[in-house]
Amino acid sequence: MIIDLHSHIKLTKKTVFTIEYFRESIQEAKANGLDAIAMTEHFNTFHFHDIYEHLDQHYSYKADYYDVDGFKVFPGMEIDVKFGGHILVIGTRTSILELRSKLEPHTDAEHFVEFGQLLDWCDELSLLRIGAHPFRESNSLTQHDVAILKRLHAFDLNGKDLFTYGPGMRDTVMDLAQTIGIPMVAGSDTHHPLQFGSIMNHLDSDYDKVADISSCLQEGRYQIEISPCLETKVKSANLVKKLLKQAGKVAVQ
Repeated sequence: MIIDLHSHIKLTKKTVFTIEYFRESIQEAKANGLDAIAMTEHFNTFHFHDIYEHLDQHYSYKADYYDVDGFKVFPGMEIDVKFGGHILVIGTRTSILELRSKLEPHTDAEHFVEFGQLLDWCDELSLLRIGAHPFRESNSLTQHDVAILKRLHAFDLNGKDLFTYGPGMRDTVMDLAQTIGIPMVAGSDTHHPLQFGSIMNHLDSDYDKVADISSCLQEGRYQIEISPCLETKVKSANLVKKLLKQAGKVAVQ
């Protein structure tokens, strides 16, 4: 199974969710060889719950994923934590929505959740958690204590950061992962369909359960593929996103 573990299905946090944009995203993901994504939309995105209401209306939910015409969409979120950093969480629909409910008082920058508290909730809800773009200057994770970083399941080798900082970022993240003692996994961090396929995880088998995906990652039964077209994909996605915003074609409430 080929999966992207960091993907967005809205152009920006301020846009409304539309099933049409979601379908376009999945079609592009399929066209780039993916079998599945973790839908890690920002936890404080505009009308977060609209996403699940629409998906429930249009698709069946099997095991731990939405079945989008044979393509697997695993529920997840990207969460800001106090003192900086973003954490990707992936789990069942029920567990993700329960965690989102717990995070309701923590959606603005002045009240972001304590890292340790978030991890405690992740333990309770059996969620896979990944440290997103750990060296991104605007949202680094490296200021946090090693003890708390060890409670993550993996670090994110991020498509946007490979574009921004260069291919050396792979070694930088790998060094951190080895120091902490957790795996490095791949996430495109796409907000526009053109970015799908820039970086992917090739798992050793097909999985329906997040717990099985987590075991696969922990045991190293996967390989990371970085597209030779990563720069073109990310640059194109960024440009189209910018042009759409300038043209006023981004639907914002």
